[in-house]
Amino acid sequence: MKTLNLFVQALRLAQGRPLHNPISAATRCALICAVFTTFFAAAVLAPSKAWAQAWPAKPVKVVVNFPPGGAADQIARAISLPLQESLGQPVVVENRGGANGNVGGEVVAKSAADGYTLLMSSGGMVSVNPHIYAKMAFDPAKDLTPVASAARVLVFLVSRPEVPGANIKDFIAHVKANPGRLSYGSAGNGSSPHLAGEMFKSQAQLFAVHVPYRGAAPALQDLLAGQIDYYFDPGIGLNQVRAGKLRLLAVGSPKRSPLFPEVPTLEEAGLKGFDADTVFGFYAPTGTPAAVVERLNREINRILSTPAIKDRIAALGGEALPLTPAQFGAKALEDSKRFGAIIKERNITGD
Repeated sequence: MKTLNLFVQALRLAQGRPLHNPISAATRCALICAVFTTFFAAAVLAPSKAWAQAWPAKPVKVVVNFPPGGAADQIARAISLPLQESLGQPVVVENRGGANGNVGGEVVAKSAADGYTLLMSSGGMVSVNPHIYAKMAFDPAKDLTPVASAARVLVFLVSRPEVPGANIKDFIAHVKANPGRLSYGSAGNGSSPHLAGEMFKSQAQLFAVHVPYRGAAPALQDLLAGQIDYYFDPGIGLNQVRAGKLRLLAVGSPKRSPLFPEVPTLEEAGLKGFDADTVFGFYAPTGTPAAVVERLNREINRILSTPAIKDRIAALGGEALPLTPAQFGAKALEDSKRFGAIIKERNITGD
C-alpha cells in the first residue's frame, strides 16, 4: 500500500497536480524519476513483447551452409518438420554451400534481423573460419548470434576395405610406411573432417595427401568409388560401414560410439587427447529480438528431447545437444581455441 501511495504521488507530480502531503525536494525528484523510469521501461519492453507475440507471421527460412546430404543438411531437415508444426508456419530449408560455409553464413549475417532467416551450421563457422580466412565478408562472432545447438557429431575414421590395415594400429603402420601414397578426403579446407585428418597426421607422425571436396557427401562418394583411401566421416557413411562397403577403424572422439562399442577411439590407439567432435546448431542475424531467440531455443530444445529426433541424430553417430544460447556461444569459443591450435601448427588456410 505504501508503494502504491508513493507511485500515486509521483504520478500527480508528473502531471503538475498538488500533493496530498508536502514532501522534500529530494523526495520530489526521486518520485518523478521513478515514474519516468517505469514509463520508459514499458515503452522499450512493450514492442519486443508485441513482436514476439506476432512472430512468426510468415514462413521461416533455414539456410544450410553446406550442400545437400551432409550432417548439417540432415539435421536441419529432421528438425524443420516438427519446428514448423510448433511455430504454425512453414520452415523452408535452403542449401547455400561454398567456402567452408562462408557463402551461406554471409547470406544469413546480412539478412534482416527479424527471426525469419536462420543459419544451420557446424560450429566451425565461428570456431574455425576466422582462423583460416584472412578476409571474410562478415564477422561470425559479431554478425551472428547463437540461437540453439542441435547436435554433437562424432567423426569416424573409415577406409576402403581394400586398403591394408584391418585395425587402426596396422592401418597407421601402413600409412607411415607409404608416405604420400595414400589420400584422404574432406568436406573442404577447414572442415571438421579436414581438421581431424590434420590432427591424425600430426599425432601419428605420418603423411597422406589431402583432397578437399565441396561437402561431406561428395567426399564419401569418391571414397566409395576408390578415388581416395580414407576419410574422417561425420556420420553420413555409417550405413556403408554396416553394409561392409567401408571399414570403420576408429572413432575420433574422447569416448567410443554407442553404435559401435567395439571400435576403439584414436586416443586408445595412442593418439593422446584426440578430439575432433564438432557441434552443429542454429544462428540468427545479430539484432534478432531476444524474445524470438528465446522462443526458438525453447522450441528446438523441446524437439531435441523427443525420441524421434534423438534416434535420427544417433543414426548419424551423434547425440542431441540442447543448450541455451549462451552455452552454445561459449562452446564455440572453447572449440575455437582447440581447433585454432592445430590450424596454426599445420598452417591451414581456406584457400
